[in-house]
Amino acid sequence: MEDATLLHRLGARLAAYPGLFVVVHGGGVIADKLCRSLSIPKRMIAGRRVTDEATLRVTVMAYAGWVNKSIVVSLQRLGINACGLSGCDERLVISSPRPVGEIDWGHVGDIKRVDAHALARFINRGVIPVISPITLGTNGQLLNSNADHVAAAIAGALTHFYTVDLVFCVDTGGVRVDPDNPDIVLPSLTRSDRERLVSQGIVSGGMIPKLDNAFHALDNGVCSVRFVHPDNLEDEASGTRILAS
Repeated sequence: MEDATLLHRLGARLAAYPGLFVVVHGGGVIADKLCRSLSIPKRMIAGRRVTDEATLRVTVMAYAGWVNKSIVVSLQRLGINACGLSGCDERLVISSPRPVGEIDWGHVGDIKRVDAHALARFINRGVIPVISPITLGTNGQLLNSNADHVAAAIAGALTHFYTVDLVFCVDTGGVRVDPDNPDIVLPSLTRSDRERLVSQGIVSGGMIPKLDNAFHALDNGVCSVRFVHPDNLEDEASGTRILAS
């Protein structure tokens, strides 16, 4: 999201896409820059952001503001009638505050419900939803949810109306397993592969929740899940395909 040229190329590919689509985005790099400029410390655990009150304000500004509208205007320039939304708009994505256990995650929400009917109303009118992961808490508060979790939950919910494929656009081009050969990615990955690679420390950090959300989407009726570089979006053989078994 911080690379305007790459974002434009992705937008052009989406504009040429023959089917319907929804965009779900994060914006962690931009949120990190904003935190640094405001002297707000960043805290990540296993690839997930701990969100105190100050960090929540930053993530709302970054995700629901600058990043969301930058994507919308990029798509509008390409003739796509995009509409920027957050999970809290029209109660699209309801989440519950993550309970305090060994870790106090702060204002982080775990997805409970997606209003697929509301999204379908946008899609069926030819409007492309662009959704940030700021969600509505069950007690009416703003919560910061993991963008990959939001994407997987939305993909699963939309299977009630459509045949759905989920694509994670990642700068790694897929799931890497050899640090000495960053251009090589696994063509496919199963649950047993995930367990083995995590236990060996080959897959770590933010890729772990991404994979967990990929399998969650498959469990909820999504036809296929793929990790791919944005420049290879149309190439079905590119990237890493996630397999249920």
